[in-house]
Amino acid sequence: MNYSEIAKQELPFDGEFFLARNKKYEELIFFVHFYEGTKKQLLRHIKLVNSLGFDAFAFHLKGSHKDLLSLTLPISAKGSFGTKHIYADQIETLLNLIPGKKIIFSFSNPTAAAIEAMARRHCSDTLALICDSGPTARFIPSAYNLYKHEYKMQPFALRLALAPVLSLGWSPFLHKDLQKDLSTFPRGFKILSIRGWKDLLIPPSHIDEVFEPHAQLEWTKLSLPEAGHLTGLRDFKEEYAPAVERFLKDVATPL
Repeated sequence: MNYSEIAKQELPFDGEFFLARNKKYEELIFFVHFYEGTKKQLLRHIKLVNSLGFDAFAFHLKGSHKDLLSLTLPISAKGSFGTKHIYADQIETLLNLIPGKKIIFSFSNPTAAAIEAMARRHCSDTLALICDSGPTARFIPSAYNLYKHEYKMQPFALRLALAPVLSLGWSPFLHKDLQKDLSTFPRGFKILSIRGWKDLLIPPSHIDEVFEPHAQLEWTKLSLPEAGHLTGLRDFKEEYAPAVERFLKDVATPL
């Protein structure tokens, strides 16, 4: 698929193509950034897949914790309440607009929104998934850890009180719907789950609980004993990059 012409169009959600200088594979790597992140913060990953011969696409998820404090309720096009489902709308919209086969590369808990969008589309043109540092099967503890380690929210009692309340703004299902969504994925669907053992937000065991119930999935782990949340490529490129390369070459179609 030649994305040069599509790249000239103005796509929603600040969608942008990053084309490989020496394209070697048919599939597009479709990036979904982490919560409150930006596509610019994925440039290290985009450059990695470009260097391997893959075109890439990234965009900006619209919605953050600030929106939960506004008067606008986060209601998805499917009628579901919660930021996760709004994110799934955005991902689904872009997947529908971009032709050709895709491999999803997602980060942290927005991976759950990517999985929802893929399930809605019956994985029709998404061949595989790489997920870094998520998603969690236990959303409230991950929200508590976010407020503690990233937002530095004080005091303890405030974190304890707000974590379950604000988690409902992400999704009333608290990721229990992940099991339904993943059960629709086709047999043999390949997933690479990347996790750091020193992740303060989402422990690896909570990621395992997402995928372990689904025997039809062909999923593998890249465990980085010294990595934290989302720090794998930055701090341990010598382990991270080869594992991603092996996975992509295994699922992709050479030109």
